Amino acid sequence: MFQAKARADVLKEVVNVVSTLVDEVKFTVNADGLTLRAVDPAHIAMVDLTLGKEAFEDFKADEAEIGIDIDKLNQFLKLARSDDVIDIKHDEDKRRLNIVVGDVTRRMSLIDTTGMSDPKVPSLNLPAKLTVKADDLVQGIKASETVSDHIALTASPEGFEMTCEGDMDQVNWKKAKKDMEFLEAPSSVRSLFPLEYFANMLKAVPGGSSVTMFLGNDYPVKVEFQIAGGKGEVRYLLAPRIESGD
Repeated sequence: MFQAKARADVLKEVVNVVSTLVDEVKFTVNADGLTLRAVDPAHIAMVDLTLGKEAFEDFKADEAEIGIDIDKLNQFLKLARSDDVIDIKHDEDKRRLNIVVGDVTRRMSLIDTTGMSDPKVPSLNLPAKLTVKADDLVQGIKASETVSDHIALTASPEGFEMTCEGDMDQVNWKKAKKDMEFLEAPSSVRSLFPLEYFANMLKAVPGGSSVTMFLGNDYPVKVEFQIAGGKGEVRYLLAPRIESGD
């Protein structure tokens, strides 16, 4: 059994976070809320999302797994205004989700979750931790997108830096420690990442929010932020591109 009422803007945040990596996802629901973990088809990035029952206007659930086509859900949510309350009911007999927005009801068939994996979150000891405004990072990324398809992230005791180097041009975005919300970096660490993935992750962060990142040398980056006004948490992991020594 799963039935809930949620504001459209909360559901849209969830869809934004997930759709950057996957088209289909398995939500696990229980009395405390819902969770999901998914890895993109190329196995480069992972999303780990938790949404507490407090994020909903109304929430009742037994333990269940619900497979959802995120594109279908996204298209339907476009009918809703941000402050609309959306009614969701799981019809277990017919294996579908009944979603009501205003006068419109969508009966959405569910995806079979049998073959969908449960990825494990790797245990990483990343020495650098920093917190910055997502909007600032997006500005640096927009400047980089025409230069190269990879971006280097560097954290040091002095600050944080994003560098994008193409054949001809270079973009550099820097934030000194005094201008950051938090920085802990015992020494300088640097990793290179696919820019498109990193950009899409940051664009999924709600406007005006901060992100916390964990970095190491040639290690995955862990990006954490809150959704649903602090009642939900998202963690992305993105694998590095190991730079050749030539």
